[in-house]
Formats: sequence, structure tokens, C-alpha cells
Amino acid sequence: MNWKTALKDYQHFLKIERGLAANSISNYVLDVEKLVLFLEEKNLSIPPNHIQKETLQKFIYEIAKLVNPRSQARIISGLKSFFSYLIFEKYREDNPMDLIESPKIGRKLPDTLSEQEIDNIISAIDLSKPEGERNRAMLETLYGCGLRVSELINLKISDLYFDEDFIKVTGKGNKQRFVPISTVNKKYISSYKNEIRVHQKIQKGFDDILFLNRRGKQLTRAMIFTIIKQIAEKIGLQKNISPHTFRHSFATHLLENGADLRAIQQMLGHESITTTEVYMHVNRSHLAEVMQNFHPRN
Repeated sequence: MNWKTALKDYQHFLKIERGLAANSISNYVLDVEKLVLFLEEKNLSIPPNHIQKETLQKFIYEIAKLVNPRSQARIISGLKSFFSYLIFEKYREDNPMDLIESPKIGRKLPDTLSEQEIDNIISAIDLSKPEGERNRAMLETLYGCGLRVSELINLKISDLYFDEDFIKVTGKGNKQRFVPISTVNKKYISSYKNEIRVHQKIQKGFDDILFLNRRGKQLTRAMIFTIIKQIAEKIGLQKNISPHTFRHSFATHLLENGADLRAIQQMLGHESITTTEVYMHVNRSHLAEVMQNFHPRN
């Protein structure tokens, strides 16, 4: 067994067996490729089914000099996943990463925007240009439905169930969920779809994609990042924001206004409630208020 064959098979496994998206697969493979590059630089010819803990420890020691603890932890996690796959396929009987600990990292609390900052960003969109209607509809959907950027750019017209006040979202691992959509959000999407998009020349294969670029094709993740950065600079916002900031703000504002954590979990598409629980730490004053209002001893 060699690394090239193992990595190719691993990619197929991640796509077919685990149903991961292309970006996630690329990140998993990149972690292993870093190890392969290390072995090549050290002139170590060790196949994946024979590499041992000592060699991996040396690799982790070297990589720790180059990346921060969070990135180091992600690489260790990625390697553990790769060797678990080799065990699954019976190429190995042990996982040499099992006794290698990840660095201790604090839980990173998500950046959020206030409701006023959201309003300021939406108001700053230039509606005199055709893409202005599209951008307003996109940002309202990011914030109004708590979508990931990949979910936004892949949203289809056939995913809009406006009569039922829902949209169908395809998330990580191609898992689908239905997310409620507000009347305001529906209005902005309909305005873009019926007044701007209808006049575009749409390229073949993109007829059902909701948000399109000026060439009639699907928008890229990078384009959404650029749009948001430009608006933030325009209003002089002193925060480093991204599309994910709108998703964080969606969850935080729901929680602050009394929404149930389980409901937020379902809308965000989190597999585990522990992922959603990070929002419980964002606003401690809100938690104190909940205690004051709802605990029987108060």
C-alpha cells in the first residue's frame, strides 16, 4: 500500500460512505498530505499501514512550529480520521494517533452582530444596481434563516416552499432540513427573482440556482465574502465579519429573544446539541435574565 493509493481510496470513502462535501474532503486530504510531505522531506519511505506513533510524534512536533494550536488540533483530528479509515478497511489493526494528544485550546466564541448593525449593513446595500436586490435578498437569507455560505449559494428555486413558509436546505453531508422563512425574507427573494433574475441570460445547468452572478452562473463562496467585506468597509464597521457571522447572529438573537435551544439546533442543522450550546456562552447577561424571570425561587 502506498500513500497515493490510500489517499485516493480515502477520498472515495469520505464522499460515498460519509457523504462529506467537497470542501470538507479537501481539508481531510490536506491534513494527510502534510504528513506525506514531511516524510518526503525526511527521506522516510514508510507506507501508511506501517507508520508508527514515534514518526507521527516527530511530524506533530515539526508542524507545531508552523501553525497555531487550533490548526494543530485540526490536523491531529484529520490524521486520526485517516488511520481510523485504514482500520475500517482492515489495512491496519491499530490507530497510531490514539495516544497523541491535541493541544488544549479554548472554546472560540462566535463573533456576532447586533440587530442595529444588521440593519445598518442591509441599509448600506446599493439598490440602484441590479446586484443590489440580489445582495439584499442573500444577506436577509443568511441572517433570516441562519444558513452556511455553501447552503446559500446552492439554494435552488425548487427549494422555496413559500406557501408553507419554509425553504429546503441541503447542509453538510447532503443532509436536508426545512427552515422557516419570514414574510420579509420572502418579499426580498421574490423581488430579486421576479424583477432582476428573470431578465438575466442564465447559463445551461444553472436554471434552478436561485442566486446568480452577472454571467448567469452560480456565485462562489469567495464572492459572498467579498460582498460582505465591501459593505462592512462602506459603513466603517469595526468588526472582522464573514457570511458565518450572520449565521451566528441568527442563533444568538433567537436565543436572546427566548427561542428553545433544540429548535435552534434543528434550524442550524447541527447534529449534536453540544455544537449549538456554544451560543449559551455568548451573552451571559441574557442567561442571568432568564434565571431571574423563570426560576421558581425568584
